[in-house]
Amino acid sequence: MSKYVLVISASPRKGGNSDLLCDQFITGAKEAGNLVEKIFICDKKINYCTGCGTCFGTKTCPQNDDMGEILDKMVDVDAIVMATPVYFYTMNGQMKTLIDRTCARYTEINNKEFYFIVAAADNSKHAMERTFEGFQAFLSCLDGAVEKGRIYGTGAWNIGDIVETDAMTQAYEMGRSI
Repeated sequence: MSKYVLVISASPRKGGNSDLLCDQFITGAKEAGNLVEKIFICDKKINYCTGCGTCFGTKTCPQNDDMGEILDKMVDVDAIVMATPVYFYTMNGQMKTLIDRTCARYTEINNKEFYFIVAAADNSKHAMERTFEGFQAFLSCLDGAVEKGRIYGTGAWNIGDIVETDAMTQAYEMGRSI
């Protein structure tokens, strides 16, 4: 049975290492017969959460940006892939801003499969655990969210460093396994 998969790439550079891993995942997922859509956060206008609290009563955010459209998709899909470069051992600001802005409708992001992709210059998988802890904290707020896989794209500093690593194959295979 095919699934509707949303891939959220937080790389600030198209074709960056985490973005390349997204593309490999997408290739595998499409070959397996799934419908896949990719959102490149840098192409979207996503303001910071202001903590105004309006969304607690109305389930809508008063800010006029692209986050409403993204939230609609996050609610509608079967699986969500969240990919980020790792800066100072955690997700980048673009991904954290997106997560913070789910506040208006996070209770509707139910029963989803989640896959996480990280890319970092550090060679240590252990050093990436803080980033995954941040993702797990987000999932702990979502009913029925299940983490289905992780890709550790380590040792990738310059654009393209990830290409010759096992992480590329792992991303493709994980996409095929959906």
